[in-house]
Amino acid sequence: MNDQQIQSVMTKRIFFGHQSVGDNILQGIRDLMASDPRLKINLVSSTEPRSIPGFAFIEAHVGVNRNPKSKTEAFTEVIDKGFGAEGGIAFYKYCYIDFGPKTDVEQVFADYREATLALKEKYPSLVLLHSTVPLTAEDRAQSAKEAIKNQLRRILGREPNTKRNRFNELLKQEYQGKDPVFDLAEVESTRSDASRSYFLYGFKKIYTLAPEYTTDGGHLNGLGRRKAAEQLLSLLATIPYNVTRARVYTEASISK
Repeated sequence: MNDQQIQSVMTKRIFFGHQSVGDNILQGIRDLMASDPRLKINLVSSTEPRSIPGFAFIEAHVGVNRNPKSKTEAFTEVIDKGFGAEGGIAFYKYCYIDFGPKTDVEQVFADYREATLALKEKYPSLVLLHSTVPLTAEDRAQSAKEAIKNQLRRILGREPNTKRNRFNELLKQEYQGKDPVFDLAEVESTRSDASRSYFLYGFKKIYTLAPEYTTDGGHLNGLGRRKAAEQLLSLLATIPYNVTRARVYTEASISK
């Protein structure tokens, strides 16, 4: 990141609701800060973002896994506590585990879109960022012993990735070009040589987590989390910032 991008992302108020892959991305941000002394983000864990003064990247676990609607409701509750009226950037993401063989993708997206519309109408100064759903790697185990070692991959299979890809299509069709979109699935499936990791479902490409970015098939390793963190911060740096209530860091505060 260049100096202008770093300054931009450090002088914003952001709330991010997530679960475990979000933890991976946040660790990636910490990795970046450890390697770049210019990058000094005030990274805070709190479900009360309005109580955190000044510029900050505030994060918290929201909802429970395997229940995407609980994450939507928990995110809405956090925003309703005051962050929405104050303004800033807010987003949350579902996790790969929220999409299984029986998931009704259209209903999950309908719930997401309804909640998003309500928040936009209620808080016009709030910038809502949208994140695609993370993916899982293909199960390439060749023996029973390998299958046990890679239990996460064995359980998840191909159908859930097909559903994740469908949700991501719906999200991008709805919001790309209108609101900022963090395409985490694209980041995860794009290898260092710019090729994509995928399997074919008929003639359709179903994107998957590139195996070099994970050790368990679903969570991000050091390389994957750093790549995702870089892409997220670069996107956040480009988003116009607007707050209705001034609570500003001093230069001394930013430099801590």
